[in-house]
Amino acid sequence: MPGPYMPATTILVTGASGFIGCHCVLDLLNHGYRVRGSVRDPGRTPAIETMLRAHGADTGKLDWVAASLTEPDGWSAAVDGCDAIFHVASPVPTIQPKNPDDVIEPARQGTLNVLEAAASQGINRVVLTSSVTAILGGISEDRVYTGADWSDPSDPDMIPYAISKTVAERCAWDFCQSKGISLTTIHPAMVLGPALETDYGSSLDALVKLMRREVPLLPRFGFEIVDVRDVAGLHRLALQNPDAIGQRLIAANGFLWFREIAALLIDTYPDRRIPNREMPNWLTRLTSLFVGELGTILKDLDVAAKLDNSPSINLGWQPRTPQEAILSGAKSLIDLGIV
Repeated sequence: MPGPYMPATTILVTGASGFIGCHCVLDLLNHGYRVRGSVRDPGRTPAIETMLRAHGADTGKLDWVAASLTEPDGWSAAVDGCDAIFHVASPVPTIQPKNPDDVIEPARQGTLNVLEAAASQGINRVVLTSSVTAILGGISEDRVYTGADWSDPSDPDMIPYAISKTVAERCAWDFCQSKGISLTTIHPAMVLGPALETDYGSSLDALVKLMRREVPLLPRFGFEIVDVRDVAGLHRLALQNPDAIGQRLIAANGFLWFREIAALLIDTYPDRRIPNREMPNWLTRLTSLFVGELGTILKDLDVAAKLDNSPSINLGWQPRTPQEAILSGAKSLIDLGIV
């Protein structure tokens, strides 16, 4: 049942059909909450419910509402009768947009649409899914980053997605402070772990590309990793624990280089011919002229930026290892026929 620190019984999860959102729904249902999931396409909900039941969830405690980040009208109905909100939904571009505002503005306005509806209905508890890019986007150094660090949206190295998460989060803190809403933000690193369905968004693309051998050489690049199940669990712990109010909680549990991820997959799936040779930095920079997504990591080549997850651990969070996140993600991709 819902924890003693948060007597909420019905939680609105925005973006409930997404990779993180769907795991949040599953985690909440499996811990006794009632859940309302917002989706853009209601036609997907029967398949999602079937999948959730296959993972042990009681979907009798789940209902759905159609709502879009860019349309304020649907959110009053979405929040009606809810006790708290997990605002997970945010635009994630598959390619870098020519106009950054195509990502930034929906994230900012969508967050305000949800929060304004919450305020109008007297909801005073929100857990918002931000990102580590709102902490270290644009400035990566070999040091430990904490929840006190903020990305600078004016930094020329910031990609539109990172700017959107930073701007949306700033707006959320300002709005919640002005309205007396208790806010916690969750900052996931590279989110891996098991896909629940074939529409997994872009989170597992790194594993897909490795297992399909779509990256013949490995850039000298790495990142902190977290299992999606632990991201969902941290949302719930933040909801239940009043000590989390006002905190920016990092969801990460260890840094791995791309070559280390590849090596783990090679050991586990030796027949898949997964690439294991690193690409010299000069070649990565040259290739980025033709492969745009490489341009987003140039500033992070050979940089091992670490993240402090101790405030999350202090809430009782017990995250899985990066290795488990990688291997469970890879297994799910195979089981679902994606690779």
